[in-house]
Amino acid sequence: MTRAILSLGSNLGDRLEHLRTAVATLGDAVLVLSGVYETPPWGDTEQPAYLNAVVLAQDESATPRDWLERARDAERAAGRVRDPQRRFGPRTLDVDVIAVWGDDDEPVLSDEEELTLPHPRAHLRAFVLRPWIDIQPYGRLPGHGWLTDLLTTGPAADEALELRPRPELALESTA
Repeated sequence: MTRAILSLGSNLGDRLEHLRTAVATLGDAVLVLSGVYETPPWGDTEQPAYLNAVVLAQDESATPRDWLERARDAERAAGRVRDPQRRFGPRTLDVDVIAVWGDDDEPVLSDEEELTLPHPRAHLRAFVLRPWIDIQPYGRLPGHGWLTDLLTTGPAADEALELRPRPELALESTA
């Protein structure tokens, strides 16, 4: 069995519906959903604001590579088209595998070109850390520390002030 933290983001089209597409694509694997946050773009700032959320998912037989494939399946279902000229550009849906834990409850570490675990920039991104705290208030990002410390005193602290909770926007799991 593996557990995974997945980050969801959308800033094109019906942003909330794209997040819901990701949740539906993940299906019964979804254990817990964070609240939805509106966030400024990260990296490439000349684009619309994002809606972001985090999912805790679990599957008896999923490998880290399976989580990556599920993330890509969700992106395709939302019509994601990658622009090689704008790595951090706008997108209908972005699903990142942030961290994975194995049967032994130990974090999975990977430095593959297509799948680095934990995600190499998660500790820099308030739009990942804050929603993750919603579902795991005492969570830790493997190799970096407590989520609350990363959000309040780490490089993401200034960005955290720009996040806007959107409690009127809800995600629901089919599980």
